[in-house]
Amino acid sequence: MFPSAAQALPQIFSPPYRRVLAKVLALTLVLLALVWYGLDHLIVGYIAVPWPWAATLLSVLTGIGLFVGMAFLVAPVSSLVAGFFLDELAERAERESDPLGVPGTPLPAGRSIWLAAKFALVSLVVNLCALLLLLVPGVNVIAFFVANSYLAGREYFELAALRYHPLEDVRALRRRHAVYLFICGFPIALFLAVPIVNLLTPLFGTAYMVRVHKRLMRGYALKP
Repeated sequence: MFPSAAQALPQIFSPPYRRVLAKVLALTLVLLALVWYGLDHLIVGYIAVPWPWAATLLSVLTGIGLFVGMAFLVAPVSSLVAGFFLDELAERAERESDPLGVPGTPLPAGRSIWLAAKFALVSLVVNLCALLLLLVPGVNVIAFFVANSYLAGREYFELAALRYHPLEDVRALRRRHAVYLFICGFPIALFLAVPIVNLLTPLFGTAYMVRVHKRLMRGYALKP
């Protein structure tokens, strides 16, 4: 588990990854900027105040609130971005982690994005719930890591495994190793918790879970 994370981390900065790294960063930043712009205009536009100083204060408080909220929105946005670049990222990770192994079969683009969008929606709901716990010291941190360890472990594993197995088999495999994959999700949740670095979550999550899936499959291959 953790050796896989240690191997995946430097890979995302390696030369083969740099081109896709730029695309992932660009799309993630664009989506976050659109979310920020939309929420800012929604809040400021629907709350009218008659005094200029109050309008300025509202704008500042809105900005602070959105800045804090963005920490919880990176996870669903990253989930969505992963769907756009899954196969490109996974193929590179497979080639590096298991150069002699059989490469996975690329998912149809529409299916990959659809699966990522569903995960993103679930992640959004869960992280909004975690955001509501922001004023409860300690609980919000635990909620963030527990929720995102589960969601990230589930999403990135399924996206990596679907290149090799039908969806039903992937879900059965995930249920069989639910606790292990939950623990495997912790490094991704930790990655999500670090500002700026968390923009690279799709790269790290994919490179990491490709290795986790390969390790699980090698374990099955060794069984009599």
